[in-house]
Amino acid sequence: MNREWIVSGKVRAREVGDVFEIMIDGLTTQAKYYKPLVYEFFRKEWRGSRPSYGDYVVEIVMEHVGDPPWMDLDNLAKALLDAIKGYLFHDDAQVARLLVERKEGERERITIRVFPRV
Repeated sequence: MNREWIVSGKVRAREVGDVFEIMIDGLTTQAKYYKPLVYEFFRKEWRGSRPSYGDYVVEIVMEHVGDPPWMDLDNLAKALLDAIKGYLFHDDAQVARLLVERKEGERERITIRVFPRV
């Protein structure tokens, strides 16, 4: 269990108990930008738990400052699920509950929380 953030560029992640938290600084309207960014972070930097089987809950929150970016949240979710597949769970078919939310925040970022469904 790694309570400290592992940071590389715009991506940071940590593991607290059964919860994986990932933060991505900054926003772009191109959802496809996030897949290689997060995938490379996990491939090069992540030394935490390995993927397991079972059902998972994934919560994705996109925080923006001012007007929200013109981006389809479903495309963002798909890109991020593809990026973490194989690192936090084996297949995105294991996602039993998915929450994707856009809200105004203090800074532009994306937060992802992944944990087993109880």
